Amino acid sequence: MTGAKTAVAWLASVAPDPEACRREWERNPLGVALLPAGKAWDVLILPGDLGHPTLDVLTRLLDRPGPVLAGFGDSRLGFLVPAGTAARWVGTGVRTAGAGTWIVVPYPGRVTRGVRWLVPPDGSGTLTDPALLELAMHEAAAERARRGDAHR
Repeated sequence: MTGAKTAVAWLASVAPDPEACRREWERNPLGVALLPAGKAWDVLILPGDLGHPTLDVLTRLLDRPGPVLAGFGDSRLGFLVPAGTAARWVGTGVRTAGAGTWIVVPYPGRVTRGVRWLVPPDGSGTLTDPALLELAMHEAAAERARRGDAHR
């Protein structure tokens, strides 16, 4: 399987009917599908002004972080983390999507409007370690504070 096909299979595996999900996904003119969080992954959603610098820190620390989504206008970034993380997350200003929630997920490898992949899934199941994500968030916030633009 190619990388995009492997990623599609991995993402669709959480759908109630993976085959129907793939068919709908490929036919949907927006190139997106609704998928349930809380099965293979949860999503930690950071405001863009913190999410982008956090992703920068993660990419300095790791060869490849787990999948990362950007919302319309990059106003929010969603980091895919292990299932169960949302129920335990206590960070202020971070939204969570876990069991019982659904998220809009773009088809990997396709250009879509609105939601897009900043770091697409590779199909291997690699996710961002929430402890490492938290450390990257703290580092990103500290860097912003040192530059004096913490309120921008």
